[in-house]
Amino acid sequence: MDRTTYGLDLAKNVMQLHWVHAQTGEIGRKKLARCKLAEYFAQLRPVRIVMEACGSAHHWARVLGALGHQVELLPARQVRAFVRGNKDDAADARAIWLAAQHGDIRRVPIKSCEQQAVLSLHRMRTHWVSVRTASVNALRGLLYEFGVVLRGGRKAGLKALAAQRADIDARLPAAMQRLVDGQLQTIEQLQARIDALERELAALHKQLPKAAELLAVPGIGVLGATALAATLGDGRGWRSGREFAASLGLVPAHCGTGGKTRMGHISRRGDPYLRTLLIHGARAVIQHAEHKPKPKWLEQMQQRRPPNVVAVALANKISRTAWALVAHDRHYQRDWKSVPPTRSGVPLAAAA
Repeated sequence: MDRTTYGLDLAKNVMQLHWVHAQTGEIGRKKLARCKLAEYFAQLRPVRIVMEACGSAHHWARVLGALGHQVELLPARQVRAFVRGNKDDAADARAIWLAAQHGDIRRVPIKSCEQQAVLSLHRMRTHWVSVRTASVNALRGLLYEFGVVLRGGRKAGLKALAAQRADIDARLPAAMQRLVDGQLQTIEQLQARIDALERELAALHKQLPKAAELLAVPGIGVLGATALAATLGDGRGWRSGREFAASLGLVPAHCGTGGKTRMGHISRRGDPYLRTLLIHGARAVIQHAEHKPKPKWLEQMQQRRPPNVVAVALANKISRTAWALVAHDRHYQRDWKSVPPTRSGVPLAAAA
């Protein structure tokens, strides 16, 4: 029997399989406990296993790939459209199998343990930053109940609180004073944790392949270089820089009917964290380029488009540059210009 493609729906404890016999068309379904999954596939000849790119998917891709199987990861949003009727594990596995038959769905590159470790540091830094923001806002709101209004912004608010602490304490009960002390101590601990993670990422950027080259690109800092290097890998998961930028949601969404197409806001697909880093980096480049020579295309775009559109366009260009450096194993050259491909010394456009 030829069972070449398996749709695998992952879960914490029970996994669901779906396949179709190529010769008979018979549909096969099977439930497997988590501890039995690797053992089951170890007994099979090399097959094609398709999963959603969800929690633990990269781990199982590495495990099953080490057994000699061909493993593919599909974006969960693309698989959802193939779920028919009620949603359950069997329906999800069937939807994965159906989506696997469509070659136009881009596969998600499988990350190594090192790549996931770097991205985990980024995720934890984001988590602690959000906790720090929530802690400052909670303190701000509680003090407002006692008539104390802090300035906007985390740094400005904490600085004003420290400068006016004596006057503020005179207006607060003893219990509230102790609460403020504890909250400030917690915020300091959170800041120390964030600083430690940033130092670790700064040390890792010298060890990651291509992170040092990415750091040379204007608009990419240590956070952006490490996150891009860990996400891109060798760059072969995307066919072009344009596809990589599109996978990050840095291209306009569009809708069309009757032969008319309307361009809208950016699609916002893909990783919002990486997209945020690139857009913030683009804003920094635009801000610091006010007193420096800037590219002609950027200057012209600033004259005719809103600032946010210009920032996203520059972020798109930065992402495409990052993909080109990684995929083609090149170093960043500020004055580099692309050359149209030629055939026997004649440009292809002219030859056509």
